[in-house]
Amino acid sequence: MSATVWPPISHEQLMKEEEKSLACELEWLLNLLQESLASLKSGLQECVALLAPKEPGSTLALSSLRSESVKGFVTRIGTRIIKGDINLRLTTLPPPRSLSSYPVHLQYPVPLPQLTALLTLLNQALDIIDISRWTGDPHNGAFISGQLRLLADTIGEAQQTLKGGEDVVGGKWWEDAMTEDTSSPSVPPSLSLHLSIADAALLLHVRTLAPPSAPESSLTGLSLRTRLGLGPRPPVHDELGQVFHYRGEEVTVKEKVRVESQDPSLMAVLAKLSALGHAVGGWRLKVGVVMGEDLEGDA
Repeated sequence: MSATVWPPISHEQLMKEEEKSLACELEWLLNLLQESLASLKSGLQECVALLAPKEPGSTLALSSLRSESVKGFVTRIGTRIIKGDINLRLTTLPPPRSLSSYPVHLQYPVPLPQLTALLTLLNQALDIIDISRWTGDPHNGAFISGQLRLLADTIGEAQQTLKGGEDVVGGKWWEDAMTEDTSSPSVPPSLSLHLSIADAALLLHVRTLAPPSAPESSLTGLSLRTRLGLGPRPPVHDELGQVFHYRGEEVTVKEKVRVESQDPSLMAVLAKLSALGHAVGGWRLKVGVVMGEDLEGDA
């Protein structure tokens, strides 16, 4: 089946009519988008509200699975941990005399840089929407396309901030561990406590540290374990043998424990951001198709 125009018109006239049709379709899409932008703004505002510093906050249990290594809780209000009590039972951290575990009582708020960065990104996304609706030309396809691209990138960065990793702010434990005076008693130099966010959960890493030591060796160049036929010592954690620059000193990690606690508010934010990102992606595709843009490189 083929479509023809009757009465026949010239190729130039046909191209003009196609451009006119696309312009009308683009205008209709942009008008429809204005309503959707209001809905997107509402969703982002809900995310901001979930991060607001409201009492009583979220009290989260921090307990290691199948062991007594870590037992305790912390309370998050907004972008900070405001209090907490944690007891540690580590083979490389002797407890104080007369105690069965090493106590850590958080006496000062501990900031969570990832949540601060997340809040900044959410406010940037809100600004992008306001500019798209009120400051710029909402009927300019190129302008709106650029704003949608910027909005998609900002929401994607916010999602990645909640998912965590070393590449996000606050993700490097050797740079962002708790300071010694945060807790009572003070955290000793050989102990590192690092709070971060991973997959919308609060993550606590406890590490005991020591200066780098020379590898076990013998006069023959073979280690004692090798000469006994025992093979290399199996690693007890994934950072064994690595050297980190921590508080001006080179250190290695003797013992490492990872504990996570699901945070319902952060899980709700991540779910909302996923839906918002999908909606923005759909609008980018619609506008891009009408404008003849190639979005493959932005995927």
